[in-house]
Amino acid sequence: MEKRIDVHYVTRVEGHGNILVEIKDNEIEKIEWQIPEAPRFFEAIVKDQSYEYLPFITSRICGICSIGHTLTSIKAVESALSIEVSDQTVELRELALHAENIQSHSLHVGFLVLPDLFGKRDVIEVTKENKDLVKKVIELHKLANRLSDLVAGRTTHPVSLAVGGFYSYPSLRELEKMKNEIKNGKRILEEFSYEMEKRINNFPDFRRETEYIALSKEGIYPFYDGIPKSSDTGYLEGDYREFAREYVVDVSTAKHSKHVRDSYMVGALARFNINSRNLSDFAKQISSIFDLEAPCYNPFMNSVAQLVEIAHNMEESIEIIDKFLNNGLKEEKIPKIKPKKGRGIGMVEVPRGLLIHDYEIDDRGRCRKANLVIPTNQNHANIQKDMEKFVPEIMNKPKEEIEQMLKMLVRAYDPCISCSTHSLKVRVKWKS
Repeated sequence: MEKRIDVHYVTRVEGHGNILVEIKDNEIEKIEWQIPEAPRFFEAIVKDQSYEYLPFITSRICGICSIGHTLTSIKAVESALSIEVSDQTVELRELALHAENIQSHSLHVGFLVLPDLFGKRDVIEVTKENKDLVKKVIELHKLANRLSDLVAGRTTHPVSLAVGGFYSYPSLRELEKMKNEIKNGKRILEEFSYEMEKRINNFPDFRRETEYIALSKEGIYPFYDGIPKSSDTGYLEGDYREFAREYVVDVSTAKHSKHVRDSYMVGALARFNINSRNLSDFAKQISSIFDLEAPCYNPFMNSVAQLVEIAHNMEESIEIIDKFLNNGLKEEKIPKIKPKKGRGIGMVEVPRGLLIHDYEIDDRGRCRKANLVIPTNQNHANIQKDMEKFVPEIMNKPKEEIEQMLKMLVRAYDPCISCSTHSLKVRVKWKS
């Protein structure tokens, strides 16, 4: 038996990624998850830039996770410059992250994954069979866009979020209207979940135990604040470089990462496995529709974990808005900031997982050095290891079916490949 799976490029993911599998004489000779996309040099772009510009520049790393990059950058700058912010600022930032998570997860599940469950080429084909279901996805996405506009200033690349606070604030009237829209969104999400559950058996029954890493904090399901926690070793309170151990592979312009195993996973399923006990009641209700319980070792269920998180994001958004409606919302002025030399690290959970920004700032307030650890970077090795276990289990199936299942595996991770590509420093030594 000879088979060659050569996918250039995987569709319905952000960026360019290839799958290469070679089987000869019933032996697997090669399995590769390749990233050929050109590096984007953001760590070099921010060098010598003033601290106040870093969040605006780094938001351009990703149009889908621009709020997350902005807030991670802001947290890193505030850490370097020893800036403290009010509880109100933290709550508004959390609300912005909830908006982004709903926006991104609804896009991924509804437009990129749903066609696989229907056996269709794209969401347009799904519309021909179930228009109402696709309309529900669109409504959820529109809801998230409106919440992003309200809190962050616009849907993509926020303009309201600032080092030290906010440049502008939503009105209480706008927040109350938004609360009612979110309540309606809960109904839409529940209806969508019941419809999706009918097709959940179209996900492959595949399991591989791995390490999961996510922010964790007692009593909450954190996105903005927390300490990294491993499903293998517990809390990771040291230098992040001790667990996000990045390394280079020949077939990828994006770095891979590992901790105590050869790979680990970040993202919705990792957060669910580590923090599910702290989910809201509505989120637990959505998880029960799919019988999703922690620990779950099936990466295809990452999409279900995303739906569960949308439910949690909605519930927490309503709680935050209620707090503002009851206690008021002050238009706090951004404090005067005096630049100083320092190093700051910011960590935030974005839709695809743990995001880390690390800056060194000089006494003029300019960035001297930056290191950005992207969620998809941390997932690349896990995708590779999943493929290495999955291919032997399905190698006797028809070639087209193997190809489709491997593409579904990659899509399950919701990779943002363009975000993950890095520049590499190369030194060449000539020998005479």
